[in-house]
Amino acid sequence: MATPVAHEQRTLGFTQPERPQLRAPRTSLRLRNALIGWTFILPNFLGFAVLTLAPVATLFYISLTSWNIFGAAQWVGLDNFARLIGDKSFHTALGNTFYYAALHIPITIVVSLSLALLLNQKLRGAAFFRTVAFFPYITSIVAVAVVWNMLFSPEFGPINQFLSLFVDGDLPGWTVSKDWAMPAVIIVGTWKDMGYYMLLFLAGLQTVPGELHEAARIDGANAWQRFWNVTLPCLRPTMFFVTVMVTIQSFKVFDLILVMTDGGPGQATLVLSQYIYQKGFEQFEFGYASSVAVVLFLICILVTVVQFLYNKRKEA
Repeated sequence: MATPVAHEQRTLGFTQPERPQLRAPRTSLRLRNALIGWTFILPNFLGFAVLTLAPVATLFYISLTSWNIFGAAQWVGLDNFARLIGDKSFHTALGNTFYYAALHIPITIVVSLSLALLLNQKLRGAAFFRTVAFFPYITSIVAVAVVWNMLFSPEFGPINQFLSLFVDGDLPGWTVSKDWAMPAVIIVGTWKDMGYYMLLFLAGLQTVPGELHEAARIDGANAWQRFWNVTLPCLRPTMFFVTVMVTIQSFKVFDLILVMTDGGPGQATLVLSQYIYQKGFEQFEFGYASSVAVVLFLICILVTVVQFLYNKRKEA
């Protein structure tokens, strides 16, 4: 039905021209948006492809060859992986890697979270103590190893001198003992890493609403109940991220053990990363070293996928 205005315009002999509708072609608009998106993604993708994807693909190829870097690589198929089955040094390194990870992961998480909870309080000098706790993370690993080796000295180290005040028997040999070398490395690794993960937990604690704690306090919940039922559920995303990061770092531990114990005494602290280094850069068996690296890569992937699935199940 025509409106009164339009009817009057037709009656007077003129009509208002229709405005043309400007519509951009959908195809060109989508193409332009796609090009803009790829422009932003391309630098990061190229960096990932050149520095990560290509080396990983090369690693899988070299693991199927026999190569000493001086000549051409010879294809051997799965012989390197079959050799791993009977390699006792590989079994020792694999067991030590799981030993280190099984203790380093929970201890680091507990200590870091405890420090974060403590330094999240309104205390005088809290900023200073946060800096002090983070400082070991940015300290040179060589300096850390030298200082801690002096502290762990069985005869002259202050740690054993302190323990002698309470223990009458034999004291730990620490880095010169096959039984105590790995615990010593785990202690130093936790001390060095706790500051970084403490900051992550502190960032997560800042997002916990204070109203929830106040409501729980009014309902009569004590400090432990508030922590377990309020703080931890709110920290789940941060806890998941920290757990994944600590796990990957624990399985890839290399520099600390290399400069602190060099895998000794004997093979007491030999881990997969150092075994890869020995086979590749000391014995020039790059094909075999690559097969060990593939095993380590698959372990990290498998553990990470399990953690993601477990976290997704908890969130469901």
